[in-house]
Amino acid sequence: VDTPHGISLQNGTVPGEQGKQNKSVKRGNWGNQIEFVLTSVGYAVGLGNVWRFPYLCYRNGGGAFMFPYFIMLVFCGIPLFFMELSFGQFASQGCLGVWRVSPMFKGVGYGMMVVSTYIGIYYNVVICIAFYYFFVSMTRVLPWTYCSNPWNTPDCVGVLDGNISSRAALNLTHLLNTTQKRTSPSEEYWRRYVLDLSDDIGNLGEVRLPLLGCLGVSWVVVFLCLIKGVKSSGKVVYFTATFPYVVLTILFVRGITLDGALTGIMYYLTPQWDKILNAKVWGDAASQIFYSLGCAWGGLITMASYNKFHNNCYRDSIIISITNCATSVYAGFVIFSILGFMANHLGVDVSKVADHGPGLAFVAYPEALTLLPISPLWSILFFFMLILLGLGTQFCLLETLVTAIVDEVGNEWIIRRKTFVTLGVAVAGFLLGVPLTTQAGIYWLLLMDNYAASFSLVIISCIMCVAIMYIYGHRNYFKDIEMMLGFPPPLFFQICWRFISPAIIFFILVFTVIQYRPISYNDYVYPTWAISIGFLMALSSVICIPIYAIYKVCRSEGDTLLERLKNATKASKDWGPALPEHRSGRYAPAFSPSTESHLEVQPLQPEKGRSEAAAASPVQGSNGSAHSQDSRL
Repeated sequence: VDTPHGISLQNGTVPGEQGKQNKSVKRGNWGNQIEFVLTSVGYAVGLGNVWRFPYLCYRNGGGAFMFPYFIMLVFCGIPLFFMELSFGQFASQGCLGVWRVSPMFKGVGYGMMVVSTYIGIYYNVVICIAFYYFFVSMTRVLPWTYCSNPWNTPDCVGVLDGNISSRAALNLTHLLNTTQKRTSPSEEYWRRYVLDLSDDIGNLGEVRLPLLGCLGVSWVVVFLCLIKGVKSSGKVVYFTATFPYVVLTILFVRGITLDGALTGIMYYLTPQWDKILNAKVWGDAASQIFYSLGCAWGGLITMASYNKFHNNCYRDSIIISITNCATSVYAGFVIFSILGFMANHLGVDVSKVADHGPGLAFVAYPEALTLLPISPLWSILFFFMLILLGLGTQFCLLETLVTAIVDEVGNEWIIRRKTFVTLGVAVAGFLLGVPLTTQAGIYWLLLMDNYAASFSLVIISCIMCVAIMYIYGHRNYFKDIEMMLGFPPPLFFQICWRFISPAIIFFILVFTVIQYRPISYNDYVYPTWAISIGFLMALSSVICIPIYAIYKVCRSEGDTLLERLKNATKASKDWGPALPEHRSGRYAPAFSPSTESHLEVQPLQPEKGRSEAAAASPVQGSNGSAHSQDSRL
C-alpha cells in the first residue's frame, strides 16, 4: 500500500513507529469479498430452507404461494438485508457498537444478542441430532428400516416389512386404522430410541448420552472453525456454504428419477389461486422471508462489519437474498420428489406423508430413504447436508456474540484474547444445551424455537427501521451510504426503508398476534407454566430496549426531559467510519490531536498537512482492507 508520498507501508506500520499495529489488522477482515458473500449465504440458508419452506409452500397453495413470497422478498426482505449490511459496514462495528448512531437505542443491540444466544443454544442441538443420524447411517441396513427392534411397538408397520405387497398391507391397515394408528419404524426410532421421549415437558428424565456426545462434537467443530474469528471461518465457508448445493443436486437427480416423483412435485407446485386472497398466506410468506434471511439476529451487521469500507454491499445484499430464496424453492423439489415416491409406494396421498420441522428431517425423509437401493449412502449425504446447513448459521450466531463482547470492551487485552472469549461462549453454549439432550429435550427445543425468536425479532426489526430512518434521519443515512458506496441508495430502497418495510413488519407483528395458537407437539399440549416461560423468553430480548433507553435518558445531560431525550438520541461523537482516512465531509475531524505526537517523528515535511494525515491514520492492512476498532478522534 502506498501513501501519498510513495512511502511503502506494510501491515499498517508507519515510518518512525516501527511495529505499531493497525487496529484494523487486529480486529480482523475477510480475506476477500467471496468469503463475505459465502458466509452470508451460509448464514441465511439454514435448516428452515429445507424443512420449513417446502411445507409452507404446499400448505399455502403450492405455486400460488411463490407470488406473495417473492413480493415480500422484494419489498421487505432485500431492503432490510441491505439496511443491515450497510449499517454494519459503515461503522465497522458489531451489533452493539453500531448504536453510536443513536445511543438511546443500544438496547436493540442487546436484544439482538439475547435472540442470537437463544437460537445459538437450540440450533446446535438440532445439528447434534443430525450428527447422531449421520453416524448411525454408517451401517449396511439403516436402523429405522424394520419393525423388529427392541424399541418397536406392535403398532409399528414398516414400508418394507412382510412378504405381502405393501399396497395390500396398506389396505389392510386402512381397515385397522379405526382401532389403531400406523406408526412407522422411523417414527418409533426417533421417539422411542433417539429421544426416548418422556410424557411431559417437566419430566426431564435422564440425559441421552449419545446426543450429549454429539452436542460436544458439534460445539468443538464450531469452535475450531471460529478459532481465529473471521480469518478461519472465512476459509471454512468455501466448503460449508457450497457443498450443500452439491448434495442437494445429487438428491434432486436421484429423486426425480423415482416413480411417483412427479406426483410429489405437482403437489408442491400446483397453484391454488383462491388461497392468494387468504391473509394467512401473505402472513406466512412475510414471516418466512423475514426469519429465513436472518434479519434482526445481529449476524448481518456483524458479518458486514468485517468488510472493506467501500465494498458494494448493495450488490451483495441482492445476490445473497435471491440465492437464499432460490435455495428454498430448489430444496422443495428435493423433498417433494422423494415424498411423492413414498406416497406412491404406500398408495396414499402425498399430504399423508408430508411434514415439516424435525418431523420431516428425522422421520418422514429418513423413512423414504429406506425404500431406495443403497439407502445408507443417501442417508449419510442427507444428514451431512443438514449438518453443513446448520453450521453455516451457527458460525455467524457465535461470531455475533463474540464480536459484540470484544467490540464493547474494546481494549487491546481482549482483542488479543479473542480466542478465549470464543472458547468461553462455546463452553457456555454447550452447558446451556445439555437440558435439551434430556428425554424432554425436544419439548424445550420447540418451545425455544416458537417463542424465543418469533415476534421479538419483528419488534426489534421495526424499532431498528424507525431509529435509523426517523430518529437518526433518512437524509443523514442516505448521505452515509453515498459516502460509502459512491451512490445514494436507489429511490425504491429509500421508499421501502421509510414506509413500505416498516409497514410490512408491523403487518407481520399483527398477523403473528392474531394467528397465535398455544404450542403443541403431536398430541402433547404444553402446560400453562411452560407457555409462560416461552413468553418470558420472548420478552427477555424485547425488554432490553426500554430498559436501556430509560437508563440512557437518565444518564444524559440536560435540565428538562426533552433535552435529555435529544441528547440520548443524538449520534455520539465517535459515530461514523472507523478509519480516519474514510472520515471525510461531516465526519472530518476539526483538529486531530494525534498530529502533534508525530511532529517530532517527521520534523520537516514540505507537505506537512498531508503527511500528518498519513501518519495519524492507521493505514490500510496488507490485504488492502481497513478496519479499526474504535477511533476516538
